[in-house]
Amino acid sequence: MFDSNFDVAIIGGGHNGLVAAGYLAKAGLSVLVLEKQDVLGGAAISAKSFKGIDARLSRYSYLVSLLPKQIIKDLGLEVELAPRRFGSFTPDPATGHGLLIDKDDAGATEASFASINAASDFDRWNEFYAKTELIAQKLFGTVLEPLRTESEVAELLGPELWREFFVEPIGQTIENTFESDLVRGVVMTDALIGTFASNHDAELDANICFLYHVIGNETGEWSIPVGGMGAVTTSMANRARELGAELKTGCDVFSISTESAVSKTRTVSYRENGETNSVSARHILANVSEPVLHALLGQSSKHSIEGAQVKVNMLLKRLPKLKSGTDPVAAFGGTFHINENFEQLQTAFDQAVRGEIPNPLPCEIYCHSLTDPSILGPELQASGAQTLTVFALHTPHTLLAGRNHDEMRDALEQAAIASINSVLAEDIRDLLLIDADGQPCIETKTTQDLEDALGLPGGNIFHAPLSWPFAKDDAMFETSSQRWGVDSGVDGILFCGSTARRGGAVSGIAGHNAAMAVLESRNSSI
Repeated sequence: MFDSNFDVAIIGGGHNGLVAAGYLAKAGLSVLVLEKQDVLGGAAISAKSFKGIDARLSRYSYLVSLLPKQIIKDLGLEVELAPRRFGSFTPDPATGHGLLIDKDDAGATEASFASINAASDFDRWNEFYAKTELIAQKLFGTVLEPLRTESEVAELLGPELWREFFVEPIGQTIENTFESDLVRGVVMTDALIGTFASNHDAELDANICFLYHVIGNETGEWSIPVGGMGAVTTSMANRARELGAELKTGCDVFSISTESAVSKTRTVSYRENGETNSVSARHILANVSEPVLHALLGQSSKHSIEGAQVKVNMLLKRLPKLKSGTDPVAAFGGTFHINENFEQLQTAFDQAVRGEIPNPLPCEIYCHSLTDPSILGPELQASGAQTLTVFALHTPHTLLAGRNHDEMRDALEQAAIASINSVLAEDIRDLLLIDADGQPCIETKTTQDLEDALGLPGGNIFHAPLSWPFAKDDAMFETSSQRWGVDSGVDGILFCGSTARRGGAVSGIAGHNAAMAVLESRNSSI
């Protein structure tokens, strides 16, 4: 029976919990992180997914945009983020060509717009993303500050940007801006990653998702973490330890007690190596979802949260050839959009609402190893092998309800393969490497797999629907946790993960803000 006292106990050793631990330990507080899995990092880990194959895949999360340079600097993290030469490639069945966004060659990009009969959209594209970059420059600097109000952000951005990106459905703004259905779809995908919404989403969930995809570090650039996502969280864990935090893995937290009226502490109970242990702390940071926190408090954990994506990891002998004839290095060098035209996205949403697997399934592909071959062993690098991460949209958790999960996983995997093959000149299955057990190197993660492995409710990669990075004008700011957007509604417990306002994606923002709220509350009580 291990029993001790800490200033702060953090439940969950994902990247946000590690960032919070680093800041709090740096400030001189005693900090304990309890992680259920045998490895730290949560969804931001690397793994050798295929037996006998020397490849470290970013198994769940895969790209980085929202991790502020300030956090890297403050904690002295050894994190290297590599930009991708190409923005995206989208095949166009109507023309036989494809839209290739080459960030280093504006002339080639303009010619690509012309090749798909969308020449008039080239200037509109540049003007549209000049607007999103302006939003990023004005807004991103506020995410590591106490929450601003809706009116303050509206004034900061001005009426035009506020109307087009925060008031009108983003799909409407996209339709009003571009003529090409393909171009509209490329832009719309950023509003749908992990978010199940119609192109004309009146609830504006798609707008919020789009916003987080375009404001990262004032540019919206999405980069490859060199060494894999695990390299990012390994650096965070190392620095937290160096600063004095205690990090424990294999610790399954099962309850949080009510607050002591005398000591103002709570007790966190957990199982480690078959034994029950407990620790007391004045501040508890919950790097878990709200339903999980409710269960730990002995409350109802019932919820209606759901994710809407399938992730497929592959390891190929080489990159496949394309029907369009495009150089595979260019096509796979950025985000490869497949069956994600604007109309196709809406059709897929409608099919999923009816309980059908979308056909064709909207997919996008990321090739980590083109930008960062270090994740492959020397022999794989020399052979020309490449990793592929496939992210399929509009596959809500409700599709799995009442159905055999293994059969649905296989059906979703086959739908992803069929979608990919629709734009290739060869079958991608023929290019899969074979592992030490004689099995093809492909693994598929459904929303249920994410819930089972990571505790994500309904497989939602953001823990819950994303929220605006500001507060309503009538929001209460009576406590530090409310001011920083990390309030759990329970005294002494703060959200420090994706559930927090301004959470979601690999950013560390929620971890930073929870730490700041703790330090502010302690200073105010002295």
